[in-house]
Amino acid sequence: MNDKQFQQVIAYLKGLQNDICAHLEAIEPKQIFQQDAWQHANGGGGRTRVLRGEVFESAGVNFSHVLGDKMPGSATAKRPELAGAGFEASGVSLVIHPDNPFIPTSHANVRVFRTTGKKDNKWWFGGGFDLTPYYPFDEDIVHWHKTAKSTCEPFGQEVYPKFKAWCDEYFYLKHRKETRGVGGLFFDDLNQWGFEKSFAFIQAIGNAFVDAYIPIVQKRLNTPFQQKHKDFQKYRRGRYVEFNLVYDRGTLFGLQSGGRTESILMSMPPEVSFRYNYQPEKGSQEAKLYDYLKPREWV
Repeated sequence: MNDKQFQQVIAYLKGLQNDICAHLEAIEPKQIFQQDAWQHANGGGGRTRVLRGEVFESAGVNFSHVLGDKMPGSATAKRPELAGAGFEASGVSLVIHPDNPFIPTSHANVRVFRTTGKKDNKWWFGGGFDLTPYYPFDEDIVHWHKTAKSTCEPFGQEVYPKFKAWCDEYFYLKHRKETRGVGGLFFDDLNQWGFEKSFAFIQAIGNAFVDAYIPIVQKRLNTPFQQKHKDFQKYRRGRYVEFNLVYDRGTLFGLQSGGRTESILMSMPPEVSFRYNYQPEKGSQEAKLYDYLKPREWV
């Protein structure tokens, strides 16, 4: 990937951040995103945008472009041959925590990475999107996966099954023996298609997020809820915290590479609770969720 191509990707990612923020603001009745522009110590920087509103208790949409002279351990754990290389990385990452417990939490990101300072420098893309409901509706999950599948199909019939399975595997809390949610897509190390096709794919994934998520938000927006629903949402948000701090490679990479801590941890839910040995009542709406926390074919 040459410099011109890398700048093409950065330009797309900045536009994607703008587009997603505009779609979310169109739903939120009063509030808009507040932006913090920041600089990275080794070069580059980013734009962190956070919205705290009535529909979205917390929505964060980040753009970053950072440079470093040494790859952090989280990036070389599975690529020891890259130890000692410098890097340049850029991406858009978002996490949306709605207020209404019947609207799922959602996460998405698309990113590009390249090594620097070596004769044989490497580059690759990664990303995906996933859905974390608290009170699941089959029709919402089917819509989510149908959008994911139709987005992948122009790039090969094998793409959706492969990246869907990768998502189920990645967003799995081993210590809980449950998935974080109902999945979606996850991919990394994407370069085998060459630059043009790989870049077209991450654009398709980035653009598909609003098509996958916004209709679900609009459908559940006015669903009545009680305090017990809010309490369960806060309890289940604890799983989000556990995953991000224990397993998430993006969080580890950001912290290890000297990224802006506030931007990295904007993915955390604004309110969360932990309960010792909580067990939902059998047959309750809350108990229903646990039937969904294992991989399943949705389309």
